[in-house]
Amino acid sequence: MKLMNGRSFLDTNVLVYTDDQDSPEKQRRALELVSECRQRRTGVVSTQILQEYFVTTTRKLGVAADVARRKAEIFGRLHLVTLGLGDVLGAIDLHRLHSLSFWDALVVRAALASGCTRLLTEDLQHGQRFEGLAVVNPFVG
Repeated sequence: MKLMNGRSFLDTNVLVYTDDQDSPEKQRRALELVSECRQRRTGVVSTQILQEYFVTTTRKLGVAADVARRKAEIFGRLHLVTLGLGDVLGAIDLHRLHSLSFWDALVVRAALASGCTRLLTEDLQHGQRFEGLAVVNPFVG
């Protein structure tokens, strides 16, 4: 699946799979997605995603902290959303309206606030929509 025009928000699991050698197909796909988003300048992440990436890869995958730091720096060169109070409050509203976990709601809020048309994740239901944002699981099919 090639990405269409428009901005794509990359969830933590997409970035984590770039390091997951136990899931070679997902790793290959994640690397393709990140590369395409970098080349087309359509990729978006938030500070939350970079934090979760660092914690997950160092704790669960055993990636060295200096390597994970360098990759977080590289991922941060995509369009970076810095979360503020309005985003937290907006996420609380999404949590209440859509029964999302707060952390998933914060991801959705960051994606909406940054003008993304797609949220690439395997954590939410594929095909689900939030205003103009479509949830896409890039690891299905």
